[in-house]
Amino acid sequence: MVKKRRRLSAAYKFRIALEALEGSKTISQFSSEHEIHPNMIRAWKRPLLEDGPSVFASNGERKQREQDAQEAELYEQMAAARPFRIGRLKMELEWLKKKVACFGP
Repeated sequence: MVKKRRRLSAAYKFRIALEALEGSKTISQFSSEHEIHPNMIRAWKRPLLEDGPSVFASNGERKQREQDAQEAELYEQMAAARPFRIGRLKMELEWLKKKVACFGP
């Protein structure tokens, strides 16, 4: 029977790595307590001091932050645009669509 792969939260990894850095127990003790391979604990310890819990954030969380930042930038651009400029851009877009339609199906 195949054992399912566990997904550990960023906060949990951070807590384990932080405890391992304190040095109250050996890495072997931590690995047997939490059923995590010692190399994983060592890998979590290395970048801990540089980036903290954000090191263990999933790609989905990073993408969501990037998307939120991009949306905020676009909203700022929309607020700065004047209505006549938007109308002109729409008119230019329609003109370009007509011209492109002449060259292809």
